Parts: sequence; C-alpha cells; structure tokens
Amino acid sequence: MATVRIPETPALTETFQAEVVKRNLDRVRRGMDVIMDRDPPAVGTTPKEVLYSKGTLRLYRYRPVTDEVYRIPVVLVMSLISKPYILDLSPGQSLVEYLLREGFDVYMVDWGVPRPEDSRLTLEYYVLESLPRAIEEVQKATGEREVSLLGYCMGGLMALMYSGIFHDAPVANLVCAATPVDFEGMGMFRRWSDQRWFDVDRMVDTLGNIPPDFIFRSFEMLRPAERWAAYARLFDNLWNDLWVKNYRLFNRWVYDQIPFPGEAYRQMIKELMWENKLMKGQLTLGGRRVDLTGITCPALNIMAQHDHIAPFAATQPLTSLLGSADKEDVVLKGGHVSLIAGRNAWFRLWPQLSQWLGERSV
Repeated sequence: MATVRIPETPALTETFQAEVVKRNLDRVRRGMDVIMDRDPPAVGTTPKEVLYSKGTLRLYRYRPVTDEVYRIPVVLVMSLISKPYILDLSPGQSLVEYLLREGFDVYMVDWGVPRPEDSRLTLEYYVLESLPRAIEEVQKATGEREVSLLGYCMGGLMALMYSGIFHDAPVANLVCAATPVDFEGMGMFRRWSDQRWFDVDRMVDTLGNIPPDFIFRSFEMLRPAERWAAYARLFDNLWNDLWVKNYRLFNRWVYDQIPFPGEAYRQMIKELMWENKLMKGQLTLGGRRVDLTGITCPALNIMAQHDHIAPFAATQPLTSLLGSADKEDVVLKGGHVSLIAGRNAWFRLWPQLSQWLGERSV
C-alpha cells in the first residue's frame, strides 16, 4: 500500500513550534503561580449573613436569589474536621449557589476551627445542644417548623444521631452524603486504629485536640502515591487555565484541615470505630439511645463507588437502618470530594438532589 506523505511547510512548522513554546511558557508561569500560591482563587463567596453564633459555631443564612423559594429550608451540616467551603467552592462550582438558583432557602452549620479549650467538647455537645439550637434559629428566621438536613461526611453522622435521638424533631427530609455507618467497612482506618496498638486515651490526654496534620497524613497514607500522581496531572495541564484553577480550588480545601476536638475524637474511635455501636443500635449520647429505626422522614443516601475516606462498604448500609418508607440510595462514580463538588457532582448529583428535595419541600 502506498504511503501518502503530507509535505511539511515552513509556515506549518513555525506555527507548531510557536504553540509548543507558548504552552511551555504557560506551564512555567502557572507553575510558579501554584508554587508561590499567587492570586489564589476565592472560595466561599456566596453572599451570606451570620444568623447565630456561639463559640466557634456559626450558622449562616445565604441570600435568596429568586423571588419564590420552597417552603422547607435546607440546612447544610458540615464535618467537624473540614472547612465548609467545599460546599461553596467558587462561583459556578458551588452547591450552595446551585441550590439557591433552584429556589431553596439555604443555611449552613459551620462548626468553626476548634480552640485549645474546645478539646473537652463531646458528641453530646454537638448533637444534643448545638445542632438543635441551630435548627431552632432557622425556625425563628423562617417561621417554618420543618427543615431538610443535608449532612456531608461526619456532618451526616451528626444529622443521623440527632434524628435518631429526637424522633419528633422537625426534620422533613434527611440527606446524607459520604456518611459511614458500618465502621467494620472503614478499611485501613479501622486497621490503623485497632485498640491493640492505638492508645487513643494517651493521644487525647496528651494533645487535647487532634492536630490537623495527623488527620491529613492519615488520609494521605490511604493513597500514598496520589500526591505525586496529582503533580504529574498538574504538569500535563499547566497550559490550561480552567484545569489549573480547579486544581488549586480542590487542593486548597484538601490541605486546609482543622483540628479534631479531642473528646469527640475519643468517642468516635472507641464507640464507632472499635465497637461499631451505631450499626449495632447500641450508641447512646447523654444517656439517650440513637435509634435509627425511629427515623421515618424521607431519606436520601449519596455514596461514591471509589471513596477511600468513607468507603462504599461503610456507607451502603445506611438506608437499611432507617424506619423510613421513602428512602433512596444514589451511587456515583468518583471519590469522597468529587462526589459532592466535582464535574460528577455538577452534572449528575446536583440535579438529582434538587429534584429529590424539590418534590419533598412543597
């Protein structure tokens, strides 16, 4: 078979070389921006006001952007160990902004950055005192009795515990995203924290709050090559403004960890990781049993197939523990972060979430 050869022309060669040079120069410029952290993308910019505060806790109310909103407000509950702006990442990439445009009245419970004296705070403080008070403030502001709770990761755990203790709580809908309930499915986390060699009492008694670097390194050790793989992907895409911006947004949140309140951490390790009491129906807070079968409101369980922080085996049983007749599982490809704030979330999860909530928020 004859080979057809396309003759090279000086103009074509020069154009190609110029493009290569331009991309390499862009790589250098954007690479230095990343290394020096110059002009970092703004996060958490959706307009809001502080509705209530106590200690480090802040309850935010976001400004509606539509004239008509659904009757039932949505209260976002964050984890204790992460900053909340993953749910309000950047204009055009914000779950908060999306829900507002869809006509929801949106609030957020931000636990804040624990102070040294907050090491004494237990799960009872967050679940029996702070979360109920935040919901009361939302009720006062809206004049509505019911709310929809949407908890991410450990925020979902606290929403479950609250709803499992207060069966008459004003929870119209419950949404849990990346929320582990069966801690036998926590994989490497469970192995590393085995009580035969992990002295949680000594750690908490010595350190108070668990340092953020300890939490971050625990996550990083689950996938030790991930950081270098991310650097390689970054180098390949340094010429792409949008790719670099998204990398910097997500990377900023991943590295922006906060301390874990010591006493709450002690409870999490002993009662959930070691004894799996939530799954067994044996967990009590302040002498009150967390009975998940008493949760009868509509419930949505959102999971990621490849979540290495809250593995599928740990999140999948959630709806089976509830007494709700209206309950649904949503499983998406991706990981712990991309589940709630990546392209997978923008195009697949957010529309499903809006439709599910909208049908139950009239």
